Amino acid sequence: MNEPLHPGLLPAGLGDLLPHDAAFEAGVVEQLMARFARSGYERVKPPLIEFEDSLLSGAGAALASDTFRLMDPVSQRMIGLRADMTPQVARIAATRLLRQPRPLRLCYAGQVLRVRGTQLRPERQFGQVGAELIGIAATAADAEAIALAAEAVQALGVTGLSVDLTTPTLVPAVCRAFGLDAEAERRVRAAVDRKDAAALDLAASSARSILGRLLAACGPAERALAALADLPLPDPAAQEVTALADVVAAVRAAVPALAITIDPVENRGFEYHIGLSFTLFARGVRGELGRGGRYEIGFGRDEPATGFTLYTDTLLRAAPRPPPPPRVFLPAGTAPAAALRLRGDGWITVQGLDDAPAEAEARRLGCTHRLGPDGVPVAA
Repeated sequence: MNEPLHPGLLPAGLGDLLPHDAAFEAGVVEQLMARFARSGYERVKPPLIEFEDSLLSGAGAALASDTFRLMDPVSQRMIGLRADMTPQVARIAATRLLRQPRPLRLCYAGQVLRVRGTQLRPERQFGQVGAELIGIAATAADAEAIALAAEAVQALGVTGLSVDLTTPTLVPAVCRAFGLDAEAERRVRAAVDRKDAAALDLAASSARSILGRLLAACGPAERALAALADLPLPDPAAQEVTALADVVAAVRAAVPALAITIDPVENRGFEYHIGLSFTLFARGVRGELGRGGRYEIGFGRDEPATGFTLYTDTLLRAAPRPPPPPRVFLPAGTAPAAALRLRGDGWITVQGLDDAPAEAEARRLGCTHRLGPDGVPVAA
């Protein structure tokens, strides 16, 4: 038990990104942020650690059990290490950017750390890249967020992309309309989360028929919307279904190649969302590429927002890797001007530091080329 740990051993759920993988991740993040910027989203950079009171306020309250906490030796207050960046962006919008005109479009990229991993994502530290559209509750904003996320991922070369839409407030709206008390609603929510039709029959009396049909109304968007349209839903729930149909139509127009499915009762992972929410997947890739949806920014403000977060660990598994750039070995004594010219032409230069044979050194250092006597790269 007291033996020193090997320096290469890391805690569960943490890992190093080595050459090529680290560069690939950086390139993916750069491409995504550039795509968001072209759609008017401005970058913000929140700190890695914040006071617990603000980090776990508003949308962040749902992440309390995932958050590492410690005592700040300077302020003597509890601070938390972010488990998700969306609540931080919400805080920035509600404080530093309170007087900026709405809708406010913000984007971000950074690492997060969680207390524990999940079965689908055992990693506890991973990168997030996302965008938030703050200050408007229109269905056009929901559609913009979904389309932007899908377009950005498709631009990375990811194929077989699909989005699963859900309305986590639909079941509570039905329960309230039928007068179910808090305990009955809790039992309904548990049955729906497990997709347990038998338990749902026991949990809901007056709403049993509608809730059972909601449970079955999932699948490809057109089929699911048709099933939902046939339901005698109470007015608040019917309005949510109408909004869902409007968003599907807008996303279809913006991203025709995107496969759209609907699960109207899915709630797990969307605890702080108050409206249409979504998850992105790619065929043959383990885990979610990202997720998002509508929420309120909190911090004493009932300001609506919608947005999404993409996960870089999953994106690295889904996106095709670009071919490695050509690397040319420069023998010791090569003129700096020659090296500068080659880098300007797109070469990666590896400078020799001793008189070792250039051909052998080029191969040993993984270079595709070496600089020939005439100053022109030749295959290594």
